Amino acid sequence: MLVALDGTVLLVAQPGLRHDLGADVARVQWTSTGYLLAVASLLVLAGRLGDRYGHQRLLFTGVLGFGAASAGIALAPSIGWVIGLRAAQGVFGALLQPATLALLRLTYPPDRLGAPVALRTSAIAVAAGAGPVLGGVLVVHLGWRAVFWVNVPVAALIAALALTVRPPMPRPARAPRLDLTGAALLATALVLLVHALTGVPEHGWTAAPTLCGLVAVGALAVVLVGYERRIADPVVPRAVARSVPVTASMALLLVASAGLFGALFTATFYLQDVLRLDPLASGLRVLPLTVLMVLGAPLAGAALRRHGPRRSALAGTALLAVGVTGLSRLDPTSAWWAMGAAFAVMGAGFATVLVTATGTVVGDAPPGCAGVVGGLKQTAMNVGPTLGIAIAASTAAPPAHGSTDTAAAFAGAMSTALLLLAGCAALGLLPAALLPGRPSGRAHPEAPPARGSVTEGTAPLAKEAPTASS
Repeated sequence: MLVALDGTVLLVAQPGLRHDLGADVARVQWTSTGYLLAVASLLVLAGRLGDRYGHQRLLFTGVLGFGAASAGIALAPSIGWVIGLRAAQGVFGALLQPATLALLRLTYPPDRLGAPVALRTSAIAVAAGAGPVLGGVLVVHLGWRAVFWVNVPVAALIAALALTVRPPMPRPARAPRLDLTGAALLATALVLLVHALTGVPEHGWTAAPTLCGLVAVGALAVVLVGYERRIADPVVPRAVARSVPVTASMALLLVASAGLFGALFTATFYLQDVLRLDPLASGLRVLPLTVLMVLGAPLAGAALRRHGPRRSALAGTALLAVGVTGLSRLDPTSAWWAMGAAFAVMGAGFATVLVTATGTVVGDAPPGCAGVVGGLKQTAMNVGPTLGIAIAASTAAPPAHGSTDTAAAFAGAMSTALLLLAGCAALGLLPAALLPGRPSGRAHPEAPPARGSVTEGTAPLAKEAPTASS
C-alpha cells in the first residue's frame, strides 16, 4: 500500500513540484522514470538477496530506506535532488517488494495462501484508488512536499512491525553464491528496456533511439542466457527458469498489465480532453474499476481454490480483454453507465489475473526461491505498464489541451489504440492455458509435506510454479 500510494499521489504532486522548483517538464518526468529504472533493474537481485540473507531483513532495510528517501525528497532544494532521491527510493522499493510475498509464502501453507494474497491485492487496489484523492487534499492544503512527508511515519511503523515478525526460515543445505555478473547483466538489460519503452511516446517505435535500445536488450539477453548456463548458481535459479508455471505467469502478468494500464492512460486523456471532465469527475468514472478490483480479489481467491489456476486465469484474461474492447466502442454520445460497466469488467478481470498469478507463483515456488520469483513477478508488473503506455501513446497521441480538432482526431485514434491493447491483453490466454489445471495444495516433491500449522506449512507446491508482488 505504501508503494502504491506513493506512485499515485506523485502524479498529483508533479505540477506543484515543477512550479515550486522551477523545473521543466522533461526533468519532472525523470522523477518517475528514475524511480522506475531503479526499481525494475534491481527487483530480481533483491529477491535473491532475500533468499540468501532473510526476507525480514530486506523488508526492514527497504522500508526504512524508503521512508528516509521520502523525507529527503520533502526537504529537497532542487529538482536534481528530487530525481536522485527518487532513484534511491526505487532502490529501497526494490528491496521491500519481493520480501512481502516471500514472507507470506513462508508463513502460510499453500492451501491457505489464497486469502492473504487476495487481501493484499485488495489493499493495493484501495491504495491506488485513494492515491489521487489523498494527493489532491495534501497538495491543496499543505503543498507537494506533504505527499512525501506522509510516507515517513507509515514507513517507521512498518519497520517496527517487521521487527516483531518471526517467520519460519528454510535452511538450505548449501547457501548459493551470489551471481553478481549475471545480476549486473540482467539489471543493465532491464534498464535499457524500460528506457527504450519510456522513450517510445517521444521518438516512436522505428526511431533510432528505440531500435538501438531494443537491439541492445536482445544482445544482452543472449549474453546473459549463455553466461547463466555455464555457472553453478545463476541469478535466476534453473528450477525457476525451467518452470512452465513461473514463465507462463510472468508472461500473463506482462501482457495483462500492459493492456490495463495502456487503456487507463488512453482513457484518462479521453475523459479530460475529449469529454472535458475535470480530474475529480474523471476519477469517478474510473471508480468502478477500483471497486471491482477490491471486491473481486476475494472472489478470485475463492475461484482459484475451487477451479484451479488455469480456469481462473483464462476467465480473468477474457474479462480484461472484453472490458478493454468495450471501452473502445464508446464515443462522446455513450451513456455514463456504459463506460462504468467497461471499467468494472476490466477491474474484475485484472483482479482475477493478479490473484491467480500471485497465488500460483508464491504457492508453487521451489524451496529457497520465493524471493527471486517474487522479484521476477514484480519486474513483469513494472515493465508491463510501461509497454502498454508506449503502445497507447504511439498509436493515439494525447491531444493538445483545449484543441477541439486535435481532440476529435484523438477520439478516433483512441478506438484503434484500445483495440490493440485488448489484443495485447488477449495474448494472455496463451500463457494462461499453460498454468496448472488443478487447485494447488500438493506438497513439493522435494520438500517434506506441510503439516497444517502456520509455522510448519512451508513446503512449496509443484516444482514448476510462479510468484508475485504488488
